Amino acid sequence: MNPYWEDESTEEGAAFRNRYDAGRRLAANLRRYAGRDDVVVLALPRGGVPVGYEVGRALGAQLDVFGVRKLGVPGREELAMGAIASGGVRVVNEDVVQALQIPPSMIEEVAEVERRELERRESAYRDGRPRPDVRDKVVILVDDGLATGASMRAAVAALRKLRPSRIVVAVPVGARETCAELATEADEAVCAVMPEPFVAVGAWYENFDQTTDDEVRELLARAAGAPA
Repeated sequence: MNPYWEDESTEEGAAFRNRYDAGRRLAANLRRYAGRDDVVVLALPRGGVPVGYEVGRALGAQLDVFGVRKLGVPGREELAMGAIASGGVRVVNEDVVQALQIPPSMIEEVAEVERRELERRESAYRDGRPRPDVRDKVVILVDDGLATGASMRAAVAALRKLRPSRIVVAVPVGARETCAELATEADEAVCAVMPEPFVAVGAWYENFDQTTDDEVRELLARAAGAPA
């Protein structure tokens, strides 16, 4: 591993105008990956897609989504016993499973429900376009920010199973501790801004309205050169 992260100073109260502005500023920290044919940008839907769109456009890299669904313990859904991700990848949190003596049948039942939802979203977003082949590629995993980093950790763990050559976590803004932790789990973490105090991801955006499914579809189609 070669942990690395960017830290760009910011004045208190400073913010990105919106996710597109954040993506353009983040891309400036990723210029070393521009113009390479082995780089793929994968955005975590939905909020990560506008950011990833600007990153992919600036780097001249392919853009797609990498969906992640947490497998919550029934009755304690906030506690993750694992996660599933694009490409049929599953990650199990063995510590939680063993501590709570969760039977395999329960994991299968929850995973099936989340698999259907993940496939529904991917089908809606990708509109028949195939998933990108990330084996031996540099994958830049993008989201609109890192607070606890739970979804990004699941994405990194799942993506490892698809054997990319390098995983780069990239966000416009993140909590310093979380960015440092992700730098040890991925091969590299790029957090353009790490404000103190952090508060929340949305606090650093002037416009943090929810990204819609239609917006995700439009951006992916535009990035692929297909009609929206």
